[in-house]
Amino acid sequence: MYQNTRHVRIAGVGGDGKARLVSRRRIFEGRLVTLDVDRVIEPSGMEVEREILRHPGAAVLLAVTDERKVVLVRQYRHAAGELMLEAPAGTIDAGEEPAETARRELVEETGYFPNRLEKLTQFFPSPGVLEELMHLYLATDLERRVGSLDDDESLEPVELEWEQALALEIGKDVRDAKTIIALSYLRTHPLFT
Repeated sequence: MYQNTRHVRIAGVGGDGKARLVSRRRIFEGRLVTLDVDRVIEPSGMEVEREILRHPGAAVLLAVTDERKVVLVRQYRHAAGELMLEAPAGTIDAGEEPAETARRELVEETGYFPNRLEKLTQFFPSPGVLEELMHLYLATDLERRVGSLDDDESLEPVELEWEQALALEIGKDVRDAKTIIALSYLRTHPLFT
């Protein structure tokens, strides 16, 4: 019989389930993100250092036209080192609500304005190191407008037939978490079933 002799700490036992900040050291402050090293006492009582990348958050869109075409964007992502097919998305500006960001970004990146937005969910894409919270919206009743990319953006809007979007292979055709989550709603949202 196997016996595990290690002592296991169970997070959240005997407390409110939150870490207590002991100290914070700012390592880097950039245009979009900051990097902090936090010393914390976790709910288990263990004192540790955590490197946290801070980001203001983002809005992500599952945009579907009246003709049931799914609107995505193709853009090069230097961090990934490849051209990626993604759900339109953008960083929340200071003082901006996530729904405002969603509307602004969809017009900028695709030339469509969403007359109807429905918040589907919000999620942390990588909570081990990244503070960013992403807000996912379903954008429908789309109206053509003139798009205007940010100076540092280069992307191509892509409209896929419904069946093509459903057939995208995760890990091959689509490799980023926000788009995988967004496209999962094509199979489950009442509007599409």
